[in-house]
Amino acid sequence: MANQPSSYPILCASFNQDNSGFAISTKDGFKIFDSKTGRLCYERAVGAFVIVEMLYSSSLLAIVGAGEQPSLSPRRLCLFNTTTNAPLREMTFLTSILAVRLNRKRLVVVLQEKTYIYDSNSLAILDTVDTVPNLKGLCAFSPSLDGCFLALPASMTKGSVLVYNVMELQSHCEIDAHRSPLAAIALSCNGTYIATASEQGTIIRVHLVSEATKSYSFRRGTYPSTIFSLSFAPSLQLPDILAATSSSGSVHIFSLGFETNQRNKKSSSFLGSILPDSVNDALDPAHHHVLHNAVSAGVRRAVVSLIAYNGYFQEYKLSINNQNESSWSLEREFNLLTVISDSRESSRCQSLQLCTSHLQTKPW
Repeated sequence: MANQPSSYPILCASFNQDNSGFAISTKDGFKIFDSKTGRLCYERAVGAFVIVEMLYSSSLLAIVGAGEQPSLSPRRLCLFNTTTNAPLREMTFLTSILAVRLNRKRLVVVLQEKTYIYDSNSLAILDTVDTVPNLKGLCAFSPSLDGCFLALPASMTKGSVLVYNVMELQSHCEIDAHRSPLAAIALSCNGTYIATASEQGTIIRVHLVSEATKSYSFRRGTYPSTIFSLSFAPSLQLPDILAATSSSGSVHIFSLGFETNQRNKKSSSFLGSILPDSVNDALDPAHHHVLHNAVSAGVRRAVVSLIAYNGYFQEYKLSINNQNESSWSLEREFNLLTVISDSRESSRCQSLQLCTSHLQTKPW
């Protein structure tokens, strides 16, 4: 998430590859937090940034300025070392950088009409992918070296997505997912699944990457809404949970189930949704079709972490009992803008716009 309206204090927010940490940026600088404890690990007050990407929990950051001062050009990518507080390398491009993704082998830089693939260690350029105009810098990246894929929009008029194998440096497939242009893309961390949402925001589709076939289709709602983010449960096993945040101010959670090898799969389950200011009525049959008997048997609890535009971090627990009944509870919350090293929690905010999220599935 980047380039948010100036009325919001958060300019960008992102979780790292294994969701053990996350970064936020404001007009004053950026901060790095530990996801588990909420501890403030690092902060630098040097101006506004629109991109702050971590490499797992290492000292390496990929940062791009907002352009409010000459040294923070949106065309310059800085690889920054938080241990030495100094740049390791700077790379300048002809146009603004819209997105950056990385793992231990690859660095991906997304521009409006080109995407560059680099070797993360030598920074040698490996490939250039010409794309349709990608004004929002939409992309998805699976950091696993065994299934390392990059997803980019393939059309401006419909919801087609190009899936590119970043390790083999070749196009893997193109998927026609929606009739309307894409609004959000997500890859599971092991590269097994890709989730997409169009600008309509009513249907979320999940495809199996290896076969480019549709595996699941979820209805988020009846009325159009802007999907802010899609996120799979960060697991090396089958990604059985998918979360979606939207402009309606809600979070929707879906179960993918485990029957991936059957041609005629059961309908997947809508597990629940939350409006962060009111966790009651998480499942509303009047607005959502809920298939209680389709909840994956192995899922008993999911932890959903949210970063909001207004600077708040929230963590919810979704529990499912033996009767496959779902319930939500707010586990913790604090203000990222005022947090100090001891991670003191602040009082709840009154209004919340969802920014980005990640999921963790845990045993009962």
